[in-house]
Amino acid sequence: MTKRRRDLPDDAPRPTQDELDEARHLGALTGVMPVFAEYLEGSEAARSPEVPAHLYEEDADPGDNWAYGPDGSRMWGRFGAAGLLALDRNRGVLLQHRAAWSHFGGTWGIPGGALNRGEDAHTAAMREAFEEAAVPPDALDPLFSRVVDLGFWRYTTLVAETTRTIEARITDEESAGLAWVAPSELERLKLHPGFGSSWPVLRTQLGPRPLLVVDVANVMGAKPDGWWRDRAGAAARLIRDLARVATTGVDAALFDMDAAVVWPRVVFVVEGQAVTDAVLTESRHPRVSVVAASGAGDDRILEAVSEAASAAPELPILLASSDRELRARAAEFGANAIGGAAALQLAPDDE
Repeated sequence: MTKRRRDLPDDAPRPTQDELDEARHLGALTGVMPVFAEYLEGSEAARSPEVPAHLYEEDADPGDNWAYGPDGSRMWGRFGAAGLLALDRNRGVLLQHRAAWSHFGGTWGIPGGALNRGEDAHTAAMREAFEEAAVPPDALDPLFSRVVDLGFWRYTTLVAETTRTIEARITDEESAGLAWVAPSELERLKLHPGFGSSWPVLRTQLGPRPLLVVDVANVMGAKPDGWWRDRAGAAARLIRDLARVATTGVDAALFDMDAAVVWPRVVFVVEGQAVTDAVLTESRHPRVSVVAASGAGDDRILEAVSEAASAAPELPILLASSDRELRARAAEFGANAIGGAAALQLAPDDE
């Protein structure tokens, strides 16, 4: 029997049979229609249990095959699989109603699929989202990724914010529907088991983007490369190198997140002789800012930390500094910390 939505009073009118049938058709767990910000319906082929004939005829990548575990269990994707959870702060998350003929057909999940040979998981997630839902990679800003590792097989969920309004489209028979769904409404849908088990963790991390605050003077001092002869030049180099983490991401464990990689917002605090126009404009990445301390650098750093924590108490914050007193004061606002040498290691290797 279809369950009724838990927040309806006992004396509320019961759904009609047509409403129940429509709810089942859309993969709902409740007798009340799920709330979609937007919904697109797929083709008849996607609602059929028969696999489209042309899929047997297409040349497939070696990755489009099963991976088998030592106990005989199998998961799709010889080299692993990945999916994209696109987050629009106004419309919700983009979900795919899986074709009836597919694995766990009729459930709701995210666009995704098997990794191609030699393909990294983040690229695969965006490729699959483009192929299945016309989500353009250039409209996505990665937030974090999470990995489920079974030993013989890995699934990576890439969570990315949309940078503009995306007009998702159904481009093949793998989707019986697409919908933008408010995170609070997902429990009303019949979710793909894998996505359903990951969703409670994913949802808790959809808040504001984590923040990395860099004590430039302190981190700069961790590398004895003659920085004292040209503080402004050394600061510019540090910012140029370390700002790349906004694009490449860093280990999410540094922020105490249950995830693999996170792409943070980065604030560099400079002081004294390092404050020049060239330094303040060194990075032009939209998630990187360079601020000058008018007085003591520590005060400006704590100001940045406290302002962020006050705006979002659960925000993951990481301070890069070896100054013990500063780290202790930042910890009062819930910030984690790493030393200057560790911070330098965050910068990606030169390509």
